[in-house]
Amino acid sequence: MSIDVNNESGTEVDEQAILDIARYTLARMRIHPLSELSVIVVDTDAMEQLHIQWMDLPGPTDVMSFPMDELRPPAKDEEEPPQGLLGDIVLCPEVAKRQGEEAPTQHSMDEELQLLTVHGVLHLLGYDHEEPDEKAEMFGLQAAIVDGWRGEQGLTGASPAPTVS
Repeated sequence: MSIDVNNESGTEVDEQAILDIARYTLARMRIHPLSELSVIVVDTDAMEQLHIQWMDLPGPTDVMSFPMDELRPPAKDEEEPPQGLLGDIVLCPEVAKRQGEEAPTQHSMDEELQLLTVHGVLHLLGYDHEEPDEKAEMFGLQAAIVDGWRGEQGLTGASPAPTVS
């Protein structure tokens, strides 16, 4: 799995945790081990520009996903998943910090960035949360992945409650 994490934000983040949880998510979703992913960490100004350009919405957001080859998790009967370029995930630590502080179960910026990384990967894989049933599926899977990764890391506590909309 080729995963690049590029921090352009000027904020110190746990890049290794972002890399590790992205790798864990892709393995759990049975994405081909030679697939590629890019994670870019940006400041609020850069995120706001992307948010306006691509979503026509004002202000910075927490995470954006830009799929490339539209890879999907393989069906249960598929032996070999296809490989390709998953795309880019863009994270904003300043928004993540605020969301972590405002969440019902307060948590750190890095914990929020981990959650957002999983969220971004799931979007790259075709998951969405526009409809109630889609939201339940995506957020349930997101929580299971974060909890599974945290358990493997020996971290205590359940995953932070989703703060992305």
